[in-house]
Amino acid sequence: MKIISLTGMLGYGYDRDALVEAFRNDPPEYIGVDAGSSDPGPYYLGAGKAFTNRSAVKRDTEIALLLAMEHNIPFVIGTAGGSGSSDHLLWMREIIEEIAEEQHLSFKMACIYTDVDTEYLLKKYQDGKVIPLGPQLPPDEETIRSCTRIVSQIGAGPIMEALKNGAQVVLAGRACDTAIYAAPCLMKGYDPGLAYHMAKIMECGSLCAKPAAAADGMIAVIEKDYFELTPSNPIRSCNITSVAAHTLYEQSSPYFITEPDGTADLRNSVYEQITDRTVRVSKSTFKEAETKTLKLEGVSLAGYRTISFAEICDPATIAHIDTIFAGVVEFVAQNLGSTYQSSDYTIQLRKYGVPAPLADATSPIPTTNAGVLIDVIGKTQAIADTVCSLVRSRMLHYDYEGRKSTAGNLAFPFSPSDISMGAVYRFSFYHLVAVDDLNETSHIEYEQIGGSNNG
Repeated sequence: MKIISLTGMLGYGYDRDALVEAFRNDPPEYIGVDAGSSDPGPYYLGAGKAFTNRSAVKRDTEIALLLAMEHNIPFVIGTAGGSGSSDHLLWMREIIEEIAEEQHLSFKMACIYTDVDTEYLLKKYQDGKVIPLGPQLPPDEETIRSCTRIVSQIGAGPIMEALKNGAQVVLAGRACDTAIYAAPCLMKGYDPGLAYHMAKIMECGSLCAKPAAAADGMIAVIEKDYFELTPSNPIRSCNITSVAAHTLYEQSSPYFITEPDGTADLRNSVYEQITDRTVRVSKSTFKEAETKTLKLEGVSLAGYRTISFAEICDPATIAHIDTIFAGVVEFVAQNLGSTYQSSDYTIQLRKYGVPAPLADATSPIPTTNAGVLIDVIGKTQAIADTVCSLVRSRMLHYDYEGRKSTAGNLAFPFSPSDISMGAVYRFSFYHLVAVDDLNETSHIEYEQIGGSNNG
């Protein structure tokens, strides 16, 4: 089976001509792409917004969708819209429908919704089926109830179900990256150890190639006893080191890839250079999990943010930056003590480009520019705005020992200097839950898109 990973992330771009060439003489049986991650933090899940640009996503999708329809092969998009909630999936569906209308395409599409509600999660918690993903403490019921949106990271099962039911385009909500590419292999009976190992390496596109790029594709061919990887763009090559090293990517161990249904064991994997651009991998195995688990990601509102960024160009001010920070925080607390509770806001002051270790004011230090970021989170946007303005103004004119100028300690590259950022979210739940059925958190809806197919 020949499979193509479109790019490392939908919306990151790729070489169109290289993709077309990959279809020319030996077309693939399947094309997939990852469209999201929790890497950009909890905001996008909480706000229901994509972290990739719509125009860029549409460009990447349109080229691949036209090729998939022309060759009558499935096209699967995982973690649609960036975070994979129903709002993100609907955003991606709108783009697909727009392309289909403009290009007069017709196909069956499956939308896999992976949202869960707080009652589902509370039941798991009460039944003792929550498994921490590290040293963090298990949440309590109040924390769970505070979640405004929760998604489950599905494995290959729901994607396989959609494909078995004839979907030509599959939009999955939050999904394991490997599920996108392992699903068709598992459907056709290929070794799950090889399938998951292959999927883990290729899900980032050409990031395992040289020169590395998440903005290009990867061609995989899986056989009974091995799989081979070749970058779609001829300017890139895979070698044993680049492919084997990618096994460490986002993994706590280079020997095990843990998935909802089990673990790929790579301790005996063999890597061979087949051509100057192609690497073959064999002998990866798979052990089924005794307890099936899914990762759930839940976010809650943490407040509202206002920031201000400034430069410091005076060495003496830079040398006193920690003293200034402490004095400003103390000043604000005293001034707002009768207006706001300490729990109504938080202040984080960050410094960038400051020489370390700093000399005292009388010692010579390198002349440099330093950056200061004022980051305030308040219970309301008004509180955040008020506190940030007070921090900024106090830091601007803060007096310290040996200060020679009163014109101002800070230079502001932007006007307005204070930027209201809006809602802030936190991951309140980021744990595994034990499940009876790996498909229990997913809901699949099918629809017929478009009229006549131009392919």
